[in-house]
Amino acid sequence: MVIIYEDESHIRDYQTLRATWSVKGRQKQIPTYGHHATVSLLGGVNIKTGEFHCMETNPCNVQAFLQFLQYTLDQYPDKHVVMVLDNAKIHRAKILQPFLHEHEERLTLYSYLRIHRI
Repeated sequence: MVIIYEDESHIRDYQTLRATWSVKGRQKQIPTYGHHATVSLLGGVNIKTGEFHCMETNPCNVQAFLQFLQYTLDQYPDKHVVMVLDNAKIHRAKILQPFLHEHEERLTLYSYLRIHRI
């Protein structure tokens, strides 16, 4: 059995405007670009070995999560994978059910929010 902690991260190529100084009564104009690049990563860490698995995706959606599940299973062809997840919508989507049913002998998903309620 292999235990994997999984999460997603989104990297955005633009600055967030917070606070600035300007002349009282005049709003400062800040030019911005018309397009903001974004990349999303799905990653998992094997808690026993520290091995890290990562997949770049855009957009980060249920289909990408399904690809990551298959990718993870492919990394451990002879092991049962227990994946610990947060409560993101893509982890609870109904479209996952056929895949989970097909791989129920090799894959178990747990939400850590259900395990450790705060």
